Amino acid sequence: MTDARLIYVVGPSGAGKDTLIACARVAVDGRLPVAFAHRYITRPADAGGESHVALTEAEYAERLGRGLFAMAWDSHGLRYAIGREIDLWLDAGMTVVVNGSRAWLPRALALYPHLVPVVLTVAPDELRRRLIARGREAPEQIEARLARAAAFQVDAPSAVVIDNSGPIDQAVEALLTVLRAPLRQPA
Repeated sequence: MTDARLIYVVGPSGAGKDTLIACARVAVDGRLPVAFAHRYITRPADAGGESHVALTEAEYAERLGRGLFAMAWDSHGLRYAIGREIDLWLDAGMTVVVNGSRAWLPRALALYPHLVPVVLTVAPDELRRRLIARGREAPEQIEARLARAAAFQVDAPSAVVIDNSGPIDQAVEALLTVLRAPLRQPA
């Protein structure tokens, strides 16, 4: 048995998932058997935000139809996926970190018994500030995101909650603690 597990990072838009994952990747820098998965998104590569593999709707549909995605979901008018390569990495004994979807978490838990949900939270005022600062959405879209963030709860007893309201280095250290922890067997 290996300590391979899927670290499934979720949180509302603006919580800092991309920043947290990017900073953890730099901190790990090959010193742990950890792979950081990219997402496939039907959003142009130069649209800003996270680094991702940009796909057209047709490319996405073709890959989805051929079973090349381990996970796939729609959100905010875009289509997202995590590739099947994560299964190869897990089989090779690596821990895999993905930026997941809160809504897809129940399916991910069913598919990956060693999944560790990491729920990123942010104080509401800080979340509003971040959403405004990134300048991607109109005010009504920001309000909708804030309402969704307040209403959506993650129901996973094994979840690790990380508050990312403060300095990023605190949240990174919390995620690194999760990455260094030995595998816990499901109850």
